[in-house]
Amino acid sequence: SGQHRVARDAVRLLAPIGDPQKVICVGLNYHDHCQEQAAKVPKDPIIFNKFPSAITGPFDDIVLPQESNEVDWEVELAAVIGKPGRHIEESAALDHVVGFMVANDVSARDWQLRNGRQWLLGKTFDTFCPLGPALVTKEAVPDVQQLRIRCSVNGQLMQDSNTQQLIFPLPTLISWVSR
Repeated sequence: SGQHRVARDAVRLLAPIGDPQKVICVGLNYHDHCQEQAAKVPKDPIIFNKFPSAITGPFDDIVLPQESNEVDWEVELAAVIGKPGRHIEESAALDHVVGFMVANDVSARDWQLRNGRQWLLGKTFDTFCPLGPALVTKEAVPDVQQLRIRCSVNGQLMQDSNTQQLIFPLPTLISWVSR
């Protein structure tokens, strides 16, 4: 209606979800990302997690840990699972998705490479998972494998890809993780 509008700078947008039970992430899942890092394409999904305390709003400050000098970012597609399941078939995987949102996978690369390269250390600092600004229902997304995904830092385009670059498509990931 155009009525009752609030200026963007008058509000603080929170993450579309605040306290999920799990935040499951997939590493090295874009062909172009593997190429730019000269990394081998994984045979199986590389799974790691973030703690709910890492979640913050889409425009909140990311708190840089004093313990790290190598903080990095990666734009990601986040799928929000709303229907529980185990041993989900790929053909039914998207039935478990409520919607999608943008995620920023912030990493302390120096910590990620410590302790036998266990990614958990570098991925779970507080504020290392900005989400949003919106959750888009799956009905509003005609093809999750055809989404442009970009990241700008201080106005400079740093990443520009598409979900058609995914090594493991979303239904495959949901099925794999559910097992």
